[in-house]
Amino acid sequence: MYGQIAANKRKSGFLIFAFVVFAVVIAYLAGLYLGGESFAPFAIFFGLAYVVITYFAGSKMALALNGAKEITKRQQPRLYRMVENLSITVGQPMPKVYVINDRALNAFATGRDPSHSAVAVTQGLLDNLDDSELQGVLAHELGHIQNYDIRVSLVAFALASIVGIISDIILRSLIWGGGSDDDGPGSNPVLMIIGIIAIILAPIVAALIQMAISRQREYLADATGAMTTRYPEGLAAALEKIANNKTTTRRQNSSTAHLYFANPLKKKSLNNLFSTHPPIQERIKRLRNSDFGTPSQR
Repeated sequence: MYGQIAANKRKSGFLIFAFVVFAVVIAYLAGLYLGGESFAPFAIFFGLAYVVITYFAGSKMALALNGAKEITKRQQPRLYRMVENLSITVGQPMPKVYVINDRALNAFATGRDPSHSAVAVTQGLLDNLDDSELQGVLAHELGHIQNYDIRVSLVAFALASIVGIISDIILRSLIWGGGSDDDGPGSNPVLMIIGIIAIILAPIVAALIQMAISRQREYLADATGAMTTRYPEGLAAALEKIANNKTTTRRQNSSTAHLYFANPLKKKSLNNLFSTHPPIQERIKRLRNSDFGTPSQR
């Protein structure tokens, strides 16, 4: 399990580095195309400003968009005490606890750091999982907080936004003539074709990298959660039960789908083409192949 955690961290770091390089290259090429040397710094600055705004307001927005309601220990003693005990185990501040009135089996964590975090679970999850399964899911969500995954997601989202903005600007420059003069790239048919290809491919590549980063963080949270409970079978059993039940939430928000424990979007949604969640069976396989022994030994 320690090996899985280290490997997932290395892969996430490599993907973030590759994403930064990709965004900078796209910004630089766009600057050459548009004839403006200051374009790349402007695009990067805009992306960073967007990150800062989302960093401080994103959690409240995610909770509100998904209809999450904060609860107290008296209202949900089983859930509250379980989160409280897990927080003590990992040595991090107690996050705020929310419940979503939805029959789907799902959950998510949000927050810019452990001191400003929240865990939200659906009522369906509470009704259908036993204590060891629920503890496994909650440990996974606390793992996201513990590993600062929200920060990583924000960086990935900002970089994807930068690439999207650049592609949109190039598209507009093509429509309106592009370039800084009559001899600019916008007047060259070959460069215009290259620009169109860049418009199409850049956001797709950005989405694929963002998806890969999110999937690695899910594997990392699984491993971290298993380390917390010392019982990966609880999380594996929860994943099996969730795979056989409905995870699709009533409120469909693609902007917050990556936060959830399992994909909350409808199966026919185009967003599933770029799912941020790894296959559930692969997650179960990794948990049961961890170095805590076989399920019968736990």
